[in-house]
Order: sequence, then structure tokens, then C-alpha cells
Amino acid sequence: MSAGVTSTVHTALGWALVLSNGAAGLWALGAIRWETLRHRSLWWFLGAAWVLVFVQLTAGVILMRVAAVEAPAFHVFYGACCAVAVVFVYAYRQQLEHRRYELFGLGALFIMGLAIRAMFLGS
Repeated sequence: MSAGVTSTVHTALGWALVLSNGAAGLWALGAIRWETLRHRSLWWFLGAAWVLVFVQLTAGVILMRVAAVEAPAFHVFYGACCAVAVVFVYAYRQQLEHRRYELFGLGALFIMGLAIRAMFLGS
């Protein structure tokens, strides 16, 4: 793949990551108040949003290594922090079972914020 195509894919995945984590976070926080939002599809959507974090991270590594694109250091840092945040939130799911919707909702919004910060630093 050329650097232009890989960069376009990386940018599109970045927007998908931001929007999906934002929607999942709001959905989970809404489920605290409205029981009708507590549906199994929330967990599938959240899982897909978090898998997208690792797909995006992989696309960024490919862009840097294969296409030899130089990324700002803090762009890479915030991108890696997104993946670390997913791991930490998922790791605390048992301890915070009684606050499940708050944990996953705020975690997804936090990841969205990290991704937005990475996007601003990468442009």
C-alpha cells in the first residue's frame, strides 16, 4: 500500500474510533438511567469499538514502518494510551461489576478523548 492510501485509512479509522467510542460511552451511561438501553447489543458495540482501537494502532504502526511516515511523538503516545486504557478498563470489570455501566461508559469516553487528542497532535 502506498503512504497516501495508508494515511487515508488511518485517518478514517481514527474518526470511526472516536465516533464509536463516543456513542458506546453515551449508550452505557444512558443505560444507568434507562433500563431499556441495557441490551446485549451494547456489549457487542462496545467490543467492536474497542477492537477498532487495536486495528487503528496496527494501521498506525504499518504507516510508520512500511510507508516510512514520521509521526509526532505525542501522537504515538496518545494512540498507545488508547490501547492501554482499553486493557485497564477491561481488567477492572470484575472488581467494579456493581458499577459496570459507569466503568464502561466513562472508559469509552476517556478513550474517545485520548483519540481526539491524538488526532489533533497528528495533524
